[in-house]
Amino acid sequence: MENKVIDSRLSKEGDMIRRRRECLHCANRFTTYERIEINLPPVIKKDGRREPFNREKILIGVQKACQKRPISIEIQEELVNKVIKFCQESGEKGIPCKIIGERVVKELYKLDDVAYMRFVSVYHSFKDINEFMNELTILLKDKKAYKEA
Repeated sequence: MENKVIDSRLSKEGDMIRRRRECLHCANRFTTYERIEINLPPVIKKDGRREPFNREKILIGVQKACQKRPISIEIQEELVNKVIKFCQESGEKGIPCKIIGERVVKELYKLDDVAYMRFVSVYHSFKDINEFMNELTILLKDKKAYKEA
């Protein structure tokens, strides 16, 4: 199908291009959305393997942590974009999965206590309830100190 671009606009976030197009045969107009492809370094797994950076894996983890929390998908997408930007700006030839996970933890900590604890409990693989309670105690102390400051 032959078409021409009538108008192109960058999204507010700068991660997508909206293009208004027109079919050269029938003159019907339609819109396409193109996500800007960012060359990200490969992810270095715990065992040393490298795999392509996968935005969806991060988003799925964030969505699970934010499930049934008052956090819109837009805010979750923004969080993932912050993690990706951090990885992109690192300039490294490979990003350890630990660094990516820690960055997600940092962003969730600022966003929502429950989502943070959900993600941390899976990410850190707590061995027992005491490890979980220690992390929760630290969170509560930090939040209390912040509120008192």
